[in-house]
Amino acid sequence: MRIDLLTDPIAGLDEALAVVDAFDDVLVAGLLRPQKIAGLTELADAVAGSPLAARVAEAAEKTAAGAAGEEHFVSLAAARIAVFGSVHDAILACLAEASGRPLDEEVAWQTSETEAPNLLAAARSWLSDLARAGWRGIDHDLISASAPVISALLAEPTSRRLAVLLDGFAAELAASCPGAALERVPARRWGDLWSRGMVLTLPGAAATPATGTITGRLLPLGVDLLEHSTAAQAQVHAVFEPDDGAAPRLVRANVTVPKPDTIIGAGIWQLLRPHLSLLTAISEGRSMDLTDMPVTAEGDLLWQDEHARLGEPADAFSTARVALPKAFTPVVAPLDRHPVRIAVPVFLEGYGIEGDEDALTFTFAGNQLSVETDRIPAAGPLTPKAVASSSACIGLIRWDGGFRLQPLAVETTVRKKTTPVHAGAWAGGTTDKAGVKAEKAATDAAAVLRERAGRLLRK
Repeated sequence: MRIDLLTDPIAGLDEALAVVDAFDDVLVAGLLRPQKIAGLTELADAVAGSPLAARVAEAAEKTAAGAAGEEHFVSLAAARIAVFGSVHDAILACLAEASGRPLDEEVAWQTSETEAPNLLAAARSWLSDLARAGWRGIDHDLISASAPVISALLAEPTSRRLAVLLDGFAAELAASCPGAALERVPARRWGDLWSRGMVLTLPGAAATPATGTITGRLLPLGVDLLEHSTAAQAQVHAVFEPDDGAAPRLVRANVTVPKPDTIIGAGIWQLLRPHLSLLTAISEGRSMDLTDMPVTAEGDLLWQDEHARLGEPADAFSTARVALPKAFTPVVAPLDRHPVRIAVPVFLEGYGIEGDEDALTFTFAGNQLSVETDRIPAAGPLTPKAVASSSACIGLIRWDGGFRLQPLAVETTVRKKTTPVHAGAWAGGTTDKAGVKAEKAATDAAAVLRERAGRLLRK
């Protein structure tokens, strides 16, 4: 890794983000009679050299005059997504150069025509009303108007992606009403959700990567565990080596499950294990042999246990040193090109360490890389202390106003011996004392919940 390339400014990046911020300021006050029209003209200027130029210029002019319709709001949303897409691509290109790993070639995308154009039109109408009112103008009446639209969309399988987005968005807005009383408006987040929702109301807009199958050896690198009060997700990052001798590629396997808010920490693995046998391979340090496993062009494995079996021992750090440098980075669907989505596996060693466990920095010949120790899950033996004493690290490079590292595993010295410590070491079960204790507590909590649920059902 050439960390110096990650510290150099990326040409045009700050200017592109400033364009988005200016437009988001307009959304805060609303598009009915916008006061800050500079944000509209800057967005139009940013896409002036693209196929969107004429549509966005007209939309900016109409909106500034208070005469915009839904089609104009769609154009503005598309322009905002396009600007963020350019930011995503610039960051990913910088990462590719720094890591020396190639980006995969572009692929064909599959679009599916919706069977519910009236529902899409209803969703677009509600999102347009939101934009007219602005985030400062939201109230419960405006947000509650989305309920029948969302219910109808959820019942239509082809519109499920838009329905889930709007459901979460509406709940977040409802919890923030009235907008006029908000101390701080999450302008970028709501701008992201609004613009994505607007574009998804267009028939065929939700392009999905083509799906195929792969056969070969899967070499896990690490697990990223995400936890919410009502859900949990494990995302396994791995290198796949095809049987046909083609170049290795980076892939991911995801599993998401609902969970009660009383099950936390290591207990979460009990909910995830039955749905992803790969977690066992992670704990045992094994590879997996895949046969005709479904996969998308974005590198997401559509995991099916019948297409996988445990393979030979495979050390993640050996994989990171030998196989990872040659692995292709997969492409990203057009609508998903956003910097917040970037999570690129890397291997680092030979670094210095500065700061404490709460504000840790890896240094490389004068160049610094911030380490996000707050992303380390409590459901594993990896701790900020272990990272602070490490000599090598497998992690995910993310971008949040700058490049940052999320550790997935480290090599550290324990009793004068180099020892690997993985965030996902307890994923498939453990004999570690701390892990066994946490698992028992979660088992007891789950038993109590089942007993209470049974009593309620009997009543």
